[in-house]
Amino acid sequence: MSGLALRGISKAYGANPILRDVTIEAKPGEFVALVGPSGCGKTTLLRIAAGLDHPDRGSVWLGEHDMTTIRPSARDVAMVFQSYALYPHLTAGQNIAVPLAMRNLTAWQRLPGIGSLLPGQREIRADIQRRVLETARSLKIDHLLDRKPGQMSGGQRQRVALGRALVRSPATFLMDEPLSNLDANLRVHTRAEIVELHRRAGVTTLYVTHDQAEALSMADRVAVMMGGRLLQFDTPEAIYGNPAHVEVARFIGSPQINLLAGEVDAAHGVRIGGRLFTDGVKATPGTPVTVGFRPEAIKLGGPGQAGLGASVRRIEFLGSETLVFLELAGGGTSLVAKLAPTEATAFAFGQAVTITVASGDVLVFGANGARLSVSPPMRMVANG
Repeated sequence: MSGLALRGISKAYGANPILRDVTIEAKPGEFVALVGPSGCGKTTLLRIAAGLDHPDRGSVWLGEHDMTTIRPSARDVAMVFQSYALYPHLTAGQNIAVPLAMRNLTAWQRLPGIGSLLPGQREIRADIQRRVLETARSLKIDHLLDRKPGQMSGGQRQRVALGRALVRSPATFLMDEPLSNLDANLRVHTRAEIVELHRRAGVTTLYVTHDQAEALSMADRVAVMMGGRLLQFDTPEAIYGNPAHVEVARFIGSPQINLLAGEVDAAHGVRIGGRLFTDGVKATPGTPVTVGFRPEAIKLGGPGQAGLGASVRRIEFLGSETLVFLELAGGGTSLVAKLAPTEATAFAFGQAVTITVASGDVLVFGANGARLSVSPPMRMVANG
């Protein structure tokens, strides 16, 4: 089993930089998700890993081997595309068998008619059919082997594409938004299948997606990319709860994190709306900062209590949770709180409330977006 390392990858098309010194190292058997908005360089990085594109700078390693200049067919990687890329004139079984036929049969043995007369061809094809059937059974598509892509649903075609990648027993799987063409329910079901497939195969996997739910729920570690740069590479729990950059905090999480503008005072506190919001910020006094806290971190109380004053602008009941949309008093700044339905029944449209956030749930970011250290542990202070 081999790991995959992309070291110092930079790539530009003309004067447009696409990737800027990106380094990602996946451990053997690890599932790594690349997540970020469209145009951030995720797919370009995946193509470089596959050998379909070449970096201007940097290197690609598979285990102890430098694969940067090695052709795609010699890299022992399997790629699953967003569009499935199945041959429409071949059956599902034939599609799955293609990589094995290309690897194990000579050009003469692959010829129709005459190929079947050549020595060894029958034994090789029998072994290919056995492996195709085993792979199809593992994906529960063995009943589809005689169907062509046009006779299958999107989810079935996706599983055939996964089977074509799996049958090769590659050193690395590369997946480029493989679920984006599926409906919401099928997407949830298929991502569970991919995770189970990865656990059984134990193969290093690099998975590109713009869907944060996919990245957080499927991956061992998540790489968040913006504008061709790697902003953070960590576990899903750390990406969500301990973001290293304000853009990571803003992109990950639904609803989005609440962000408020503030400034560090002479005592290293941050004032918002004239109130001391948190203290112990390690930054030069006068530094502009952004204070962030997740919707579920907000506690709402009645008017006159300690905290930031606000009013309720809208309430959305979503079954297991309720979103309460708020407007800060005097500022017009919008926030959102995520409450249990039983908690939300205490509030109504137009009601005046106060907002508090528990210590440790407040994040502070500098003017450049990077996370700022805070010591001692943060606390909300009601009055300044």
